[in-house]
Amino acid sequence: MSKKQKTIKKPITLSGKGLHTGKHVDLTFRPAPVNHGYIFQRLDLDNQPILHASAEFVTDTSRGTTIEENGIRVSTIEHVMAALFGLEIDNVLMEVNGPEAPIIDGSSKFIVNALKEAGIVDQEEDKNFYEIKEKLVYIDEDKGIELVVYPDNKFSVNVMIDYNSRVLGHQYASLSRLHDFESEVAPCRTFVFFHELEFLLKNNLIKGGDLENAIVILEHEVPQDELDRIADLFNKPRIKRNSEGVLNNLDMYFTNEPARHKLLDILGDLALIGRPIKGKIVATRPGHYANNQLARKIMDIIRQEETKQVFPEYDPSGEPVFNVNQVMNILPHRPPFLLVDKIAAMTDSTIIGIKNVTMNEGFFIGHFPGEPIMPGVLQVEAMAQVGGILVLSSVPDPENYSTYFLKIDKVKFKRKVVPGDTLVFKLEYLVPARRGIVYMSGRAFVGNDIVMEGELMAQIVRNREKG
Repeated sequence: MSKKQKTIKKPITLSGKGLHTGKHVDLTFRPAPVNHGYIFQRLDLDNQPILHASAEFVTDTSRGTTIEENGIRVSTIEHVMAALFGLEIDNVLMEVNGPEAPIIDGSSKFIVNALKEAGIVDQEEDKNFYEIKEKLVYIDEDKGIELVVYPDNKFSVNVMIDYNSRVLGHQYASLSRLHDFESEVAPCRTFVFFHELEFLLKNNLIKGGDLENAIVILEHEVPQDELDRIADLFNKPRIKRNSEGVLNNLDMYFTNEPARHKLLDILGDLALIGRPIKGKIVATRPGHYANNQLARKIMDIIRQEETKQVFPEYDPSGEPVFNVNQVMNILPHRPPFLLVDKIAAMTDSTIIGIKNVTMNEGFFIGHFPGEPIMPGVLQVEAMAQVGGILVLSSVPDPENYSTYFLKIDKVKFKRKVVPGDTLVFKLEYLVPARRGIVYMSGRAFVGNDIVMEGELMAQIVRNREKG
């Protein structure tokens, strides 16, 4: 029996400090439609830009995982992503009013609790698993790092860490089924060596660290006055070294909690692949950089396979949702600038529109004599018109509204569009429409080939009454 995609039932908000910035931040999880994936939205910035939580947008892995898209960043997202991955949630919008996710207790425990409180619900489409088909390896011989993923009919992870630490020694952790994530992995907190604390503080990091969101490892005996000085830096009561070689500010949940936390980090970083996977991961001395490199390898293979067959499913002989006359009842455009012939399919969040390209198009007169090619800007315009129909169909009186596009981004042209081609556009919301602003992604196909793709941001505006 196939598994269904999942989202949450209702919005829920978590608040706390960012580990490195120390800034108070609110993180709100919101339900999202099928195939939406994981998207962050920075509510504190102009136009409230979105960022796709994708391995290809990871720009910094030095002290956590940071994504950046179009110059906009969100940092320390790995514990949030691990919670989503571990609970098998596929689609969610994450609104954040700062540059970093809250660290809370340094684990995924409270994030998991919040998501479960919001309620996890099945959606109407199946999960889009990617099954590893052949062994993949990432190795850094100088650092003794090796990450291997093997084909398997389920997902599992085995981790070994070794920091040449007398206290930690060699540690192992494993997760054979995601059902055990909540109890066996989610509570496991990040860890840091005592000698790193002052360095991190002096380098303007861990401003949100407070000795309660990390396990502190003492590799050697440290004088009590030095422990007192560090406690003062964090505005904490006196601390001391316990018999296990860690500060007594926290009790460890498991003897191998550091290894389990590294497993948690792997889950968070692999969540950025954008699809659940089936495969067995064996990781030796993993870290965020290595995790990201493995995720990118898997994504590259997925892309190669996806491009072979991604044509939208619809019935060309079926009755259209809107014929050309009905399209003109929704859009203000008229020939020769009406570039949509019909709408073949539509849901609340997606639309498929058709443009038949003929030699009678006026633009072929000058573009180009002897070698007619549909201008790229008109391909974008046609896609925007299809998106406009999706947007305007959400209001009861679309003839009284117009759609104005505020931004067109990430546009790529893959091949020429010529007379005789039938352009099939598929657009879907990236985030739900809010306050009259919508974000959409779109692709244009000719046959099975993608000829153009991009992302659109638009505003719905009520027309002025004519007087």
